[in-house]
Amino acid sequence: MHHKFNVVVGAIALAAAGLASAQEVVVKIGHVGPTSGSIAQLGKDNENGARMAIEELNAKGVTIGGKKAKFELLAEDDAADPKQGTAAAQKLVDSKVNGVVGHLNSGTTIPASKIYSDAGIPQISPSATNPKYTRQGYKTTFRVVADDVHLGGTLGRYAVDSLKGKNIVLIDDRTAYGQGVADEFEKGVKSKGGKVLGREFTNDKATDFTAILTNLKAKKPDIIFFGGMNAVAGPMLRQMKQLGINAKFMGGDGICTADLPDLSQGSIADNQVYCAEAGGVEGAQKEGMTKFYADYKKKFGVEVQIYAPYVYDAVNVMVAAMVKANSAEPAKYLPVLAKTSGYKGVTGTISFDEKGDIKNGALTLYTYKGGKREQVAVVR
Repeated sequence: MHHKFNVVVGAIALAAAGLASAQEVVVKIGHVGPTSGSIAQLGKDNENGARMAIEELNAKGVTIGGKKAKFELLAEDDAADPKQGTAAAQKLVDSKVNGVVGHLNSGTTIPASKIYSDAGIPQISPSATNPKYTRQGYKTTFRVVADDVHLGGTLGRYAVDSLKGKNIVLIDDRTAYGQGVADEFEKGVKSKGGKVLGREFTNDKATDFTAILTNLKAKKPDIIFFGGMNAVAGPMLRQMKQLGINAKFMGGDGICTADLPDLSQGSIADNQVYCAEAGGVEGAQKEGMTKFYADYKKKFGVEVQIYAPYVYDAVNVMVAAMVKANSAEPAKYLPVLAKTSGYKGVTGTISFDEKGDIKNGALTLYTYKGGKREQVAVVR
């Protein structure tokens, strides 16, 4: 009798525990970015965007398949290093995440994408622009920014058409991103009949560019394009000034940050630097982005660097697919995610093509005046 009573009580306790979990589903979303190393300020910016989305979703109370969803952020640091990136990816897969937003750099996103693909886990990159990422034939890869073909090509055409560049030279940092965006810039220049007079190489850890800048100075450049990140571009701009090189300086989204004037120690002349970032909002859509920037500053006490709104949108697009699919299981919501169309995000309207790339992605061109980044135009 006593024994039987225990079993019954045990069963009741189990049923009660089951009841609690039956009403709630825990959804783990992974985020990976370089939160240490030379571009840690960009990695933290990304992670903050993810954190903001997750906290808002939890506050809203989202239901997936009739159960209340509790979202958890699993944040990893890849230090912008490919090996660390794949280790972080494996860790997230082992933690059975429901989806991943990241990585920040193309050089970490591409090797990590194979690990997520093998595990069948959807991955949305908020910032990796190398075309290869979505051209590997994986069903799990998506991105919410335009790629380098679009970015580099547009900048190359702009260099010739609008900036009237005659003597154009290139420098790249040999990373998947830097080399890729410089290649596409060169194609863009040539498509408009422009000339590229030389190309030099550095790396993403370099601080001294005297030798390569001296080589390029001899070619009397009116435009120098740099494929790489802001941490390298800052000192490069400083050394250009020291060497008396008055060329315009162009680059992709990697240099297009709010802190570039600080990183160059104030050596940027007005309208000297032109850069572009993927995305761009005009007209009525601007309100959402402006509100995001204000909310972000209020929450974290710092300005948005660059990609936080794209991370925020990526998390929300992923969750919207789970809600629509009535499931947070990767295999169930992945096909719904792939069909995302007309999603209204803070960064604009998000629809994916068959590769997982954003359709009709906009680009925003910027210059710097008085030490502040200023929008020039939104182009498609």
